[in-house]
Amino acid sequence: MIKVKADALQGTANILNKNGNHALLAMFGADERATSGKLAIYCLFAHPDKRDVDILKAEFDKNEDSYESLTSVIPASAWYEREIFDMFGLKPKNHPDLRPLVLHENFPEGFHPLLKTEPVDKQIRGTREYEMAVSKGEGLFEVPVGPIHAGIIEPGHFRFSQAGESMLQLDAKLFFTHRGIEKAMEGKTPFEALAMAERICGACSIANTWSYCQAVEKIAGVTVPKKAEIIRTLLLEMERLYNHVGDLGNIPAGVGFSPAISLGNKLKELLMRCNEVVTGNRFLRGMLIPGGVKFDLTEEIVTQVLATLEDVEKGFLDLVQMMEEQDEFKDRIRTTGILRYSTAKDLAMVGVGARASGIKADSRKDFKYGIYDELDFALITKEVGDVEARIQVRIEETKETLKLVRQLIEKWRTTLDVQLICEVPLKAGQAWGVTESARGNNVHWITLDDNGKIDRIFIRSASYPNWPGVAIATNGDIIPDFPLINKSFELCYACIDR
Repeated sequence: MIKVKADALQGTANILNKNGNHALLAMFGADERATSGKLAIYCLFAHPDKRDVDILKAEFDKNEDSYESLTSVIPASAWYEREIFDMFGLKPKNHPDLRPLVLHENFPEGFHPLLKTEPVDKQIRGTREYEMAVSKGEGLFEVPVGPIHAGIIEPGHFRFSQAGESMLQLDAKLFFTHRGIEKAMEGKTPFEALAMAERICGACSIANTWSYCQAVEKIAGVTVPKKAEIIRTLLLEMERLYNHVGDLGNIPAGVGFSPAISLGNKLKELLMRCNEVVTGNRFLRGMLIPGGVKFDLTEEIVTQVLATLEDVEKGFLDLVQMMEEQDEFKDRIRTTGILRYSTAKDLAMVGVGARASGIKADSRKDFKYGIYDELDFALITKEVGDVEARIQVRIEETKETLKLVRQLIEKWRTTLDVQLICEVPLKAGQAWGVTESARGNNVHWITLDDNGKIDRIFIRSASYPNWPGVAIATNGDIIPDFPLINKSFELCYACIDR
């Protein structure tokens, strides 16, 4: 860990950002006044060459509450800095857009909920300004969408600036249902807070829980049994599979391609019923725990998984063929919603959204966890960065995951290890965990105090660095294409609004 004073944060971060292979992984604040007497900002930089993370910590002296914004040199830091200002009151000087990010108009000015002086059960209401960013000029007009939508989705407000049907600018206002999960987990042991980690996001339950467990296990200095790692890896790939198949069925909803929608929904349902057979619920909860897994699979269960894979694979290939044979659909997805490589890199985007724009990054290869080093799978990338490229990445990744699940079942069948869990002593320390969810890498940072309880947890879902890219990808396209572009990224509202 590199420690600097606040006035050296920008320069040091810029150096680390240029040294890394995939830039800023996460940035967050911490109230450490009880131990060091200071507030702090942490920056995590991915370093795939050494399969590790560079950690930068800037400490703020008493009465010091500002620093030079990183956004001018690291564009990906823009949202993080807005959130840190909301939550801790540390102001990034010369930030280009310091509107509230997490705390909307019904919170008072000067309220910073993650400071230790603010109790978790505080009842508070207030007002603050929040202006939507729109383009001005003759012949331009605004189209507001949301935050309440026709579909059964989380709330999000989109304000389009239009010239005719062309989208000149999109401003997305999210974080409508902030749950205060990070604050609520403070003071709990990692085992007491486990159920909250599992429920950060329904679609990424395994990814979040495994990142969480990794951080706890690193602090404890334990090695998880091999069989447990096989099961964890299998569950993460099953989670990727039902998400990718479901997303491939959902993207055509942006253009009313009903047969593809119906087939995608059917295949996702088959996989979620299979999830329930494996873990007892459709979202794969209740299996992972710090130190390993709670219970083993059985031969009957894995046989049923393999049978489900056979059925799903046939339907999936039919879905792919259906998409490829519809010229009208291909016309709508080709050259629509282009996100260029340079933009994806500047925003430190992750997952499908990044790989479809040529970013060669995948946590399964960039970091060492699970048993991915023992598995044979390809890193899928495309170059164009349009809706079609994001669909193609999902299609190819789904094929890889089908192979991975079969490899993992064979590993499970042949492993001689019978141990499923190891003891995890709770002690003071800090560590990070990362997993590759269906949307990209999920990052957890945990600080445990002397009693082994959570002093600070920071949760960065894959959707967090990708949402800013959606707004850029829409520029120049027509407004009827927005649902298609948005669904091609298939980002989550709930997991950023933790």
